[in-house]
Amino acid sequence: MRRNLRTAMLFLALVGGGSAPLMAHHSVAGVFDVTKTVRLSGTVSRVEWINPHTQVYLDVKEADGSVMTWKLESLPVAMMRKAGLSSQLIAGGGQHVLVDINPVRSGAPAVGYILSLAYDDGRHYQFARDPNEK
Repeated sequence: MRRNLRTAMLFLALVGGGSAPLMAHHSVAGVFDVTKTVRLSGTVSRVEWINPHTQVYLDVKEADGSVMTWKLESLPVAMMRKAGLSSQLIAGGGQHVLVDINPVRSGAPAVGYILSLAYDDGRHYQFARDPNEK
């Protein structure tokens, strides 16, 4: 009886622990409104080079002069590396950038999924296709 209980507990620990990363991953269209594209102008303040999706924080100056930090999701680290990118390249050393995003479906402020990122020096990174472009 004790052996069965230990086996069951081990099984639940393995299944429960192994499923957490799968539950954390999501479909872009399930979380972000892929029918809307928003263009942001700002400065990358931080990059979290983590899985399942890298996170880019963009400081955007509002009309009233305040700064709102947007949390933007992007591709997984492996896909970024395969494209030749690094967190340092994305951060861009405080340069001004234009970012096209899909906003989050929930309507939460300052959250989106990066479609493209363009720097004033001409560098341009396309992360996803904008379904609104023909």
